[in-house]
Amino acid sequence: MQIGLPEQQLHLVNAPCGEIRAWMWKGVARGSAGYITSPGYPLEYPPHQNCHWIVTAPEPSQRIVLNFNPHFEIERLDCKYDFIEIRDGTSENADVLGRHCSNIAPAPIISSGPSLQIRFVSDYAHQGAGFSLRYEIFKTGSEFCFRNFTSSSGMIESPGFPDKYPHNLECSYMIIAPPHMDITLTFLTFDLENDPLLVGEGDCKYDWLDVWDGLPQVSPLIGRYCGTKIPPEIQSSSGLLSLSFHTDMAVAKDGFSARYNMTHKQVSDSFHCSMVLGMETGKISDDQISASTTFYDNRWLPRQARLNNDDNAWTPSEDSNKEYIQVDLHFLKVLTGISTQGAISKETQKSYYVTTFKLEVSTNGEDWMVYRHGKNHKIFHANTDPAEVVLNRVPQPVLARFVRIRPQTWKNGIALRFELYGCQITDAPCSDLQGLLSGLLLDAQISASSTRDMVWNPGTARLVASRSGWFPAAAQPLAGEEWLQVDLGVPTTVRGVITQGARGGDAGSGATTDNRAFVRKYKVAHSLNGKEWNFIMDFKTSLPKIFEGNTHFDTPELRHFDEIVSQYIRLYPERWSPAGIGMRVEILGCDIPGRTFSRCVDCRRCTDRSQKVLRDCLTWSARIDREWTGFGLKECAPRERASERERERGDHLVCSLSSVVCSPDVR
Repeated sequence: MQIGLPEQQLHLVNAPCGEIRAWMWKGVARGSAGYITSPGYPLEYPPHQNCHWIVTAPEPSQRIVLNFNPHFEIERLDCKYDFIEIRDGTSENADVLGRHCSNIAPAPIISSGPSLQIRFVSDYAHQGAGFSLRYEIFKTGSEFCFRNFTSSSGMIESPGFPDKYPHNLECSYMIIAPPHMDITLTFLTFDLENDPLLVGEGDCKYDWLDVWDGLPQVSPLIGRYCGTKIPPEIQSSSGLLSLSFHTDMAVAKDGFSARYNMTHKQVSDSFHCSMVLGMETGKISDDQISASTTFYDNRWLPRQARLNNDDNAWTPSEDSNKEYIQVDLHFLKVLTGISTQGAISKETQKSYYVTTFKLEVSTNGEDWMVYRHGKNHKIFHANTDPAEVVLNRVPQPVLARFVRIRPQTWKNGIALRFELYGCQITDAPCSDLQGLLSGLLLDAQISASSTRDMVWNPGTARLVASRSGWFPAAAQPLAGEEWLQVDLGVPTTVRGVITQGARGGDAGSGATTDNRAFVRKYKVAHSLNGKEWNFIMDFKTSLPKIFEGNTHFDTPELRHFDEIVSQYIRLYPERWSPAGIGMRVEILGCDIPGRTFSRCVDCRRCTDRSQKVLRDCLTWSARIDREWTGFGLKECAPRERASERERERGDHLVCSLSSVVCSPDVR
């Protein structure tokens, strides 16, 4: 495929591998860019591929820069079988600028002249997600458009900062923390083009910065920011924070700068989930607080609803039980309590307070559940005067990102100040999210007994991050017949699961409908090798334990159990909603104490849990990779009766890692 960089135009290149096209363009390209991906990206690329692209700039004096998406996965074996190769020119004998594989994205590549050629090759086995790259005319700053950050602290800046950023950017930055570390992102300066007519949070039409709680486009979106208002301080709940920076072809501003810090997570065995979530302290920013309406004189705004605020409170435009005030916590959190106050008007000295209210929760801000205690909506009893703080504990703690308080009765009128209490899921001991929500676990690690359609395949069974979810093929399955499975990559200490329902639809068109399904009860099985399975048992009955599942398709439910060591987790639905079986999940756990490495499927691809990335532990020639120095690699020996092909690929090797054997499965 031959690609000429278009004038003032952005193109997405995803033609079939090997297809040749010639595009003729006149003039000089300004801010133009395009994309090339491996076939099927971000799903596994097919075997037996030999793709070839040529990128040519419009002018002989121009150079080309390639930036790779951090989500990069090509089989690593000295880049001998699967690889992407970049040559500096159009000739077959042009200098090789790089031949790349593994799952670490290459650094930016810049041509010496106006042309580059790109070749992607795969053999018959060991496919991965592949690659996505962005090509554009080189300009200062564009080589810093895709970066990974792994040090304990650092600065992230828009390309060219403090000068104005370039046009037509699609940049991606990822902050990757080791286990038991939290990431905090603090913006120092912020100036992106925005539309002054769009005043709502996240209403960004031209240039914007997206922040994701995990991999971009896969994990939950924390927020979209533009304009000149500095975003609030952001903390990651998954150990991975991603920023996606988009600019258009028109106005350019000064951009942004931000500092990130990693800190050790404080986990205590005496942990109690009753921390202040930040209304009174200001940790919850003004932008995170909204309301159905606000009193006309702008003296009773949502931001004044902070507990013990001394300047009025929030009041709606009219006193009605249809009114509400809402908080976006940015992340899924455990809500355990609410404190409320009324207010005395600064202008009239008259008292106003809420006497009862209902609680509503959501994971996405669109699908809401009224909190129930038993079968009925829970009515929380609030204040009897405007000043006293009244604490209501949530009888059964609930997982939510968005929280609404909806007043039901009041004295003189609605006026509300409040605080929320709870914790992050990961604050509890051995409760790290294992990678479904963040995208760290690949789609290939999520499987099922059957699937209804590609729209509802197992890869969509990611807690909160997915808008659909997994549905089995059978419309009326039998109890215990269907299952959803997660491969954690290595043996892990597991102590809980979070389940959520799914949004159904029409399998023919792929359109979503109101067919919202969830699992009411399920069993949990575990395995170290994916072949021999054991159920988590109920010690009272000596039978497999039946876990209580969901009562609403959006609201997640967390269930703990005694710690087990497992690599594979299966959930077997036992009872479900009238709409059928629908599931999204996350697994909670932690690394096995004192053990970093465990048995893996491929000796060349052991897992380093401290970085959450796959690396080779040995090359085909049995040389020790320097990356593993200090990690306890003891010895490597050939396996007997290995074929010549296995020996060439390295599949014959058995290596001992800190007394833990790592060897290929023998099939």
